[in-house]
Amino acid sequence: MIMLIFVFVIAGFLGVELIAKVPSQLHTPLMSGTNAISGITIVGAITVTALNIEGPIGTALGFLAIVFATINVIGGYMVTDRMLGMFKKKK
Repeated sequence: MIMLIFVFVIAGFLGVELIAKVPSQLHTPLMSGTNAISGITIVGAITVTALNIEGPIGTALGFLAIVFATINVIGGYMVTDRMLGMFKKKK
């Protein structure tokens, strides 16, 4: 359990450092790639939840993972669509 918390904290610090150094021109392609990764997270969370290895706690955590990853994907695509809409020619 301590190793998992350690990996989570390191991943958080690494994520903040990487996102802070991304130029604004690359933000939209990066957002699209992140949405694809979150889609893979949803599939993994569904698989783990369906296996139900850890009992009710595992099922509850799997359900939360599905909900949060879905919110992330939908929100990411909405932001990406809005950003790409800024580059369209006005009629």
